[in-house]
Amino acid sequence: MRYTAIAIKSGAKRLYMWSKARNLAPADILIAMSLVLASLLMILQAAQADSAAPPQAEPPRTVEYTLTIAREKIAAAPRKRLGIAINGTIPGPTLYFREGDHVRVSVVNQLDDDDASIHWHGLLLPNAMDGVPYLTTKSLEPHAEHVFEFDLRQSGTYWYHSHTGLQEQEGVYGAIVIEPREGRGALHAQLGVAREVVAVLSDWTDEPPREVMRTLMRGSDWYSIKKGNAQTLLDAWKRGKLGEYFAREKRRMPAMDISDVAYDQFLVNGLPEARAPEAAAGERVLVRVVNASASTYFHLTQAGGPVTIVSADGQRVQPVDVRRLLIGIAETYDIVVSMPASGQAVELRATAHDGTSHTALVLGRNDAQVLRALDPPPPERYGMDEMLRAGLSSASETKALATATEERPFAPYALLRTREPSSIALIAKTSVARAITMRLTGDMERYLWSIDGKTLAEAPPVRISSGEVVRIEFINDTMMHHPMHLHGHFFRVVTAAGEFSPVKHTVDVPPMGRRTIEFVADEEPGDWFLHCHILYHMDAGMARVLSYLELGADHQPVLDPAIIAPSYLFLDAAFLSNMTQGHAMLMTGRNDFFARWHSGYGNGGNDEMREVDLGMSHYYNPNLSALAGYRFTTEERAEDRLFAGARYRLPYLVYATATADSEAGLRFELEKSLRLSARWSLVGRVEYDTNTYTDLRIGTTWTLSKALAAIAQYDSDHGLGVGVTVRL
Repeated sequence: MRYTAIAIKSGAKRLYMWSKARNLAPADILIAMSLVLASLLMILQAAQADSAAPPQAEPPRTVEYTLTIAREKIAAAPRKRLGIAINGTIPGPTLYFREGDHVRVSVVNQLDDDDASIHWHGLLLPNAMDGVPYLTTKSLEPHAEHVFEFDLRQSGTYWYHSHTGLQEQEGVYGAIVIEPREGRGALHAQLGVAREVVAVLSDWTDEPPREVMRTLMRGSDWYSIKKGNAQTLLDAWKRGKLGEYFAREKRRMPAMDISDVAYDQFLVNGLPEARAPEAAAGERVLVRVVNASASTYFHLTQAGGPVTIVSADGQRVQPVDVRRLLIGIAETYDIVVSMPASGQAVELRATAHDGTSHTALVLGRNDAQVLRALDPPPPERYGMDEMLRAGLSSASETKALATATEERPFAPYALLRTREPSSIALIAKTSVARAITMRLTGDMERYLWSIDGKTLAEAPPVRISSGEVVRIEFINDTMMHHPMHLHGHFFRVVTAAGEFSPVKHTVDVPPMGRRTIEFVADEEPGDWFLHCHILYHMDAGMARVLSYLELGADHQPVLDPAIIAPSYLFLDAAFLSNMTQGHAMLMTGRNDFFARWHSGYGNGGNDEMREVDLGMSHYYNPNLSALAGYRFTTEERAEDRLFAGARYRLPYLVYATATADSEAGLRFELEKSLRLSARWSLVGRVEYDTNTYTDLRIGTTWTLSKALAAIAQYDSDHGLGVGVTVRL
């Protein structure tokens, strides 16, 4: 600046001397000097502006990955079948990014016989990059490749998984870690931690997932037998719970479990027990926990002390200590674990919500003594107290806070506070929200899960408009937890914290409880998926599509054909010493196509009487179905005929069927099954037909395996017989 001023002064003096030598008038000299001076000042200002301007922002860095999906044998844990791995591992590799990065991920499908997909769970991105086959992104055919590209607008812990069929259960999942713009070091300094580790929780079954789904669809009780938590008459008597047992049956409620599937293993980072040996004595360790299970909630417990929640679903919260944390399916939590100064290793145990088993992450040196965590007490099988308390905790802040310290706590939302008022809350405060109520409905016996009584294939999309605030109240009419996940948006879970209510992408709706969420429809107009993240519930229909009105009032989302009307074939056939009986059924949606028969062996008379029904039934709700068909018979007093009627579930789970036929006949049937012990059941059936009079059948079965049972039975037409029942 000083040298610039000297240069201007010297230049003005020379200009004056030059003008005088040429006999210019003083006015002309003054004008010339002014013009020159103004030009120089403009140059000076521009130079100063250039020197003061910040440097041009660097373009976002591009981070690239290739994810190859292939069926492989995984040696990390004992398995009886192949899994589907990503880059050779289950879970797939953890993807590391920084907020502001440009992401480019190539997904390669090396499966020979199946499409594939990857959904970026919890990420804000363009609709076409969301990764839901057919709905937002083209399904990835065998041996094809798809490139995902988007910019990151967030930081935190997230995950990715398949949205094709049931591949998530087979191993197609992995974690995502996005550092804040200021970097990992700044985050660690803010949290006071020395290091971090990722813990991906999952469940594993040795059965093919489609066979698991088939077992659930047929209403089989095999998984409760395998887990050892079947509700039985003798066990209820031993525990003094007969009153609760029969009260449940009187209300027409089947024996329920808080988890549907009997899993063979629970895993963390692909192992029954994983180690993080780099954690040193006295350190604070950030653990990024992802629940990537298909249908398991976990209770997290640290040996020797509480854990500190610092983030939920990737969003920072005010730190809060909890003794034990219930983490729902598809949720992520960042927690801080304090290592003992004595140098011992500590176990972070994840116990399955149904109490069947656990997995663990051990923090500390491999040669250090391990402090083991304790499992929570198992759930109560017969009473409904836990279910009722879960529901009450979602409706009352006082109840929610009171249950947070229990041995079996519920979701910790009442304890969570954002670090500052959320933008969603601030916008909602000045806007009129559109209220939507969604009742979560289902039938465990038929395994039909729905919203407002309709499956995804049966319901129209939910229309939303850009810029509006949408408030959804979930009301859970079932006796199971449902983790509801909204794609492509964050929402706030409305609690007593008001503007500081936690911001999430997945929310647990407890049994008989409710949750209210609010979000701003400010993402790219498109079709966005909303669904229960219990994989089998979603596959059975508990989902909706939120469709932006900007797509057009007549726009209809494109759904995966495989989830519109899946079909399952079942066969139960009993072969006894005196007769054979059974039924075969093709189940598709709400319709069943069936064949039922009973036929005696013998030397004439009733011993050789045969009857075969071919027909169709339609399911309306858990208590009512309609049926019609044609009956073939060899009875002397009856002829082949058409029939139609209804099946109704009475109190105490007695099933009544009434039909009328084309020969002016009427038939009434009552059936009841009573489970005495886990494998031993009594079955009774009485039938009155105006043509063939009364038939009585009473028997007992002993379950040998999922597909085989021993049977002894008396039939009033065919007498006493013993044999086996085959279930396929």
